[in-house]
Amino acid sequence: MAPGNMTRITEFILTGVSERPELQLPLFFVFLGIYGLTAAGNLGIITLTTVDPRLQTPMYFFLRHLAVINFGNSTVIAPKMLNNLLANKKTISYYACATQLGGFLVFIVVEIFMLAVMAYDRYVAICNPLLYKVVVSPRVCLLLVSLTYLYGLFTSIVFTLCVFSLSFCSSNIINHFYCDITPLVALSCSDTYVTEILVFLSAGTNLISSITIVVISYFNIGLSILKIQSSEGRKKAFSTCGSHMTAVTVFYGTLLFMYLQPGTNHSLDTDKVASVFYTLVIPMLNPMIYSLRNKDVKAALQSFVRNSCGSCKQM
Repeated sequence: MAPGNMTRITEFILTGVSERPELQLPLFFVFLGIYGLTAAGNLGIITLTTVDPRLQTPMYFFLRHLAVINFGNSTVIAPKMLNNLLANKKTISYYACATQLGGFLVFIVVEIFMLAVMAYDRYVAICNPLLYKVVVSPRVCLLLVSLTYLYGLFTSIVFTLCVFSLSFCSSNIINHFYCDITPLVALSCSDTYVTEILVFLSAGTNLISSITIVVISYFNIGLSILKIQSSEGRKKAFSTCGSHMTAVTVFYGTLLFMYLQPGTNHSLDTDKVASVFYTLVIPMLNPMIYSLRNKDVKAALQSFVRNSCGSCKQM
């Protein structure tokens, strides 16, 4: 396009999950319910792991930060998505789009490595229980969490600047329900080859390195569990990592499907479905996955409810 014909894009139009008008209101209530459950579940996990003395261990420290990440990720996406489902004009400003992309990248990258950190925590707990308090000390926990946040922030800044340094000079319609890298790159009229390669390499490197940590951790956990003589001991050891294995499988499976498919098979409509899972559905499911079979969390919740009810009666 000739420079004289280029106009600066000041806002984008998000097509949403579906462009069919009759589905907008039903989808609004569906996603409002999902976001409500996500907020309640993750804020509940954050509260319980903060106030209950029984949940002051490294495992629950990492779980609390996973809940913060899940709540943050869904909150970056859901409010604008819900608003657009009811709005006639589904727009987002240029800078709001950049902010949304940056926030999304922070939380998604941090979650990738937080799950790896949690796998390492379970590995030490099961394979080296006598050294657990030394290896996974409060200082180490804080260091690991801080590094994941810093790396997520660094990645977010780099790729948000990279994407928004591209030119958007013709269409401003984003074929998605939020500002993500792939639909924005597809919209650009600049040469996007370098950006696409960087995104592919970064996503692949992050996923492969994180999955490698998880696989090695669980391989050693499996060997340790097989060495346990009693079936009760094996069951107890498996129960401490079963929830995390479920969360890891769903999360990594969705991301691998999303980002590592060949460009010729890449469909933005397929991306929307995958994106619904890891931005809205998985953050809703994680509190359930980690609490339904966890006796400590259920006991902490019962204690919290009793104490809250007792306080209300005394008022």
